[in-house]
Amino acid sequence: MIVEPKIRGFICTTSHPDGCAKHVADQIAVVKERGPIENGPKRVLVIGSSTGYGLSSRIAAAFGCGASTIGVFFEKEGSERRTGTAGWYNSAAFEKEAKDAGLYARSFNGDAYSDEMKATVIEAIKADLGQVDCVVYSLASPRRNHPRNGETYKSVLKPIGQTYTNKNLNTTTQVVDEVTIEPANQDEIDQTIAVMGGEDWEMWMDALKDAGVLAEGVKTVAYSYIGPEVTWPIYTNGTIGAAKEDLEKSQRALDEKLADLGGKAWVSVNKALVTQASSAIPVVPLYISLLYKVMKAKGTHEDTIEQMDRLFRDRLYGKADPQPDEAGRIRVDDWEMTDDVQAAVDKVWNEVNTENLKELADVEGYESSFLRLFGFGLEGVDYSADTDPATPVPSLESAD
Repeated sequence: MIVEPKIRGFICTTSHPDGCAKHVADQIAVVKERGPIENGPKRVLVIGSSTGYGLSSRIAAAFGCGASTIGVFFEKEGSERRTGTAGWYNSAAFEKEAKDAGLYARSFNGDAYSDEMKATVIEAIKADLGQVDCVVYSLASPRRNHPRNGETYKSVLKPIGQTYTNKNLNTTTQVVDEVTIEPANQDEIDQTIAVMGGEDWEMWMDALKDAGVLAEGVKTVAYSYIGPEVTWPIYTNGTIGAAKEDLEKSQRALDEKLADLGGKAWVSVNKALVTQASSAIPVVPLYISLLYKVMKAKGTHEDTIEQMDRLFRDRLYGKADPQPDEAGRIRVDDWEMTDDVQAAVDKVWNEVNTENLKELADVEGYESSFLRLFGFGLEGVDYSADTDPATPVPSLESAD
């Protein structure tokens, strides 16, 4: 099958197996070029491991630290007639690269929120690794089936308390227009917290600890974002921000629960980047396009793999200097949030419109990053050639 990108709104409905494999290989090359990460974890569980920051975390752990990794995700396999999701192909490529490097890698595909998935993963840890010394929580889902009460919760991207209007980039038409979003009601806030807050992170850690599969000194990290004031109404002060406050509450609770193991829980605040999750958030694509232009000019731009390599290498392990902020969070968004970068973005934010968009914003960089998420636009890939959309994830195939 010859696979081409088919874009609908903020999602691409096709993905390219060979392109995804090249994207994974390129990320591995970044980590390898920087050398081994000293004092890194050796047995790592990544919950939400197939795309974005979760995938890059798994790559940094495996190819920077030499870690055995277990990944959990919910992706769709391809068939002869239809491509699978990018996360499926990313995971297949990761496992192949790990095997070639002599690294243990095993994956589980299904509902990470379920008690059944937690139990299945725990049994695999017991059988294969004994214990894990690092747990990365990087789930990004629009909905959650609660394993205890049977409710299905759906998250929303809305402000809280008042209507929000601001500039927005229509990434399909490349028109800078305005978006107006009505405020969330309390049920929408509560549901978003149920999906994107810290409850499931705590459930995972409680289950792992109760099963005795957390090693002494275990570290766990979940990911968040704060961003500049221009995005606060829709993000930090909106429904997502309420969920992230709940995530930080869980971090503090987990610190107490892990104390007897000498363990530590962290929330890492990461940089604004093009991911499948961020593409859906109003206002954010325009901000990212302007940010890319500024940071690339300053030579400080990072993608997810550079961010996660720096997190593992300089903050969690390696140099082992987390450099927490006043709220106790790790900040690898620090280069994004410098005064000079934000001043430059603020200036062009006030000036940008449809006519000067390509001059002031890195629209090509945004589009390129978006397409790479789905395996398109990678150098060295022959997109005119047939590719097999039924590419398997080896450990899942052997499990069958």
